[in-house]
Amino acid sequence: MSEFAGKIVVITGAGSGIGRALALNLAGQGAKLAISDVDAAGLDETTRRATALGAEVKSDYLDVTERDAVLAYADDVLIHFGRINQVYNNAGIAYHGDFEKSAFKDIEKIMDVDFWGVVNGTKAFLPHLIASGDGHVVNISSLFGLLAMPKQSAYNAAKFAVRGFTEALRQEMMIAKHPVKVTCVHPGGVKTAIARNATAGPGEDRDTSAAFFDQRLARTTAEDAAKIIVNGVRKGKPRILVGTDAKLLDALVRLVGPNYQRAVATIAGRVLPKSK
Repeated sequence: MSEFAGKIVVITGAGSGIGRALALNLAGQGAKLAISDVDAAGLDETTRRATALGAEVKSDYLDVTERDAVLAYADDVLIHFGRINQVYNNAGIAYHGDFEKSAFKDIEKIMDVDFWGVVNGTKAFLPHLIASGDGHVVNISSLFGLLAMPKQSAYNAAKFAVRGFTEALRQEMMIAKHPVKVTCVHPGGVKTAIARNATAGPGEDRDTSAAFFDQRLARTTAEDAAKIIVNGVRKGKPRILVGTDAKLLDALVRLVGPNYQRAVATIAGRVLPKSK
């Protein structure tokens, strides 16, 4: 039997991509799922497929930026299942654009979903994870939480924040001796719809940027990403790198330090789609 069998697992952003792949992977290992998304149709499809694998599934619309709703949702999940073992704060969106031309509202939206959504989910579920005696917080950052990229300042800000928040939380759980593991996940280019669904700043062609990501950068399938994440969670890893690109670029940053910025700027200036 898998060690995930019978565990109560919460996954946000489960309507597609990595979130769906995580739900199906864990459903196949006997976990009971509380899944959520703002994409009702996508969530219904994930629910159908997870149920077909034999999983018990609680499926709910949830906007992770609505703090009161997230707090109430955590209580609902506890009432439904009686305990909560793992939370995967996966919901996220993307934005592509130069900071100089970006509006405050575009930056704030990324921070609201990609950072505050993680904080809201962690804060809401942490007491229940502690009470379970066998808790695990899994927060999805990004390769862009390890190194910065031009035209990704808003996304970088959110994903670096997730990394710092998650690593500090892990240390706090260790000091308090709470029975909660904490893991930060850094996917590289994964074949999902995040780039196609991204918003873009003035002068940016969203379709061109999405095509560039899909064709040039996305090398790992969502299913393979989920396998890597679940295996890392099983081992209790504090950090999980997903994809060869994440591993290589993490090594580059460690090797050359801040000098990586000049190399990235040079290469990105040559290969990234040009702004209008």
